[in-house]
Amino acid sequence: MKVRVYIEQDEDGVFVATCPSLPGCISQGYSRAEARQNIEEAITGYLKSLRKHGEPIPPGIEEEVVEIAGG
Repeated sequence: MKVRVYIEQDEDGVFVATCPSLPGCISQGYSRAEARQNIEEAITGYLKSLRKHGEPIPPGIEEEVVEIAGG
């Protein structure tokens, strides 16, 4: 399953990771790599909780990346 994750550095230098398709699924880390690892764990726990409570699992994403030459 693929989900979109946003990782942004806040004003204190901490990297905050969110998953828009899973409301409230947020994590952080002191590096981009740590934030990514932590959000992966948060997503896994979030999906496990949805399954446990019989809630629907949001569909994953399919994404294409198109590279355009600069003009």
